[in-house]
Amino acid sequence: MLWPQAVKEKIKTGFDREIIHSYPYRSACPSTVWADLIAGATQELFFAGYTNYFLWTQVPAFADILRRKAEAGVRVRFLLGAPDGEVTRQREAVEDATLTVSARVRITLGELAKIGQVQGLEARYSAPEDAVNHVGLSVFRMDSDALVTPHLARLVGHDSPLLHLRHQSEGGMFDRFAEHAEELWSRSVAVR
Repeated sequence: MLWPQAVKEKIKTGFDREIIHSYPYRSACPSTVWADLIAGATQELFFAGYTNYFLWTQVPAFADILRRKAEAGVRVRFLLGAPDGEVTRQREAVEDATLTVSARVRITLGELAKIGQVQGLEARYSAPEDAVNHVGLSVFRMDSDALVTPHLARLVGHDSPLLHLRHQSEGGMFDRFAEHAEELWSRSVAVR
């Protein structure tokens, strides 16, 4: 490498320093990035994707990691779209994918059910009035890092871009996306 990482970080100024990496497709982000960020979290794991199902295939031993993290005091949250909701049905028609949105949500619900009741691990559905704001943007937070996917038109999540953000200062991109997810969570409803 011609430019050491320290020099690269100094070139960026302002809020763009929070952009650690960008990927043209979520599926282009190496699974090691997901696994390392999740493993390194000591306070917060917040999976605010509409379906979240891919995490069980992306991260080895994901269920065991979630259980261990929650038992160690890490707050673990899943914000999902309601599998029978109107926005879910609309998104299924838009995507026209064999593995439907509702099926992907149900995969996540099934995997969470296998973990069982663990203090510190919680799952909720976005409120019906917020679902339209949730389905188009996935925010996955691991302490001061976030992986953010803005969903494009008819594309499923893995075909949409992904930004890896790291909190650097107040009011930056990381905070904006984290606040979006927290707002959705504040009005969410419990998964039964």
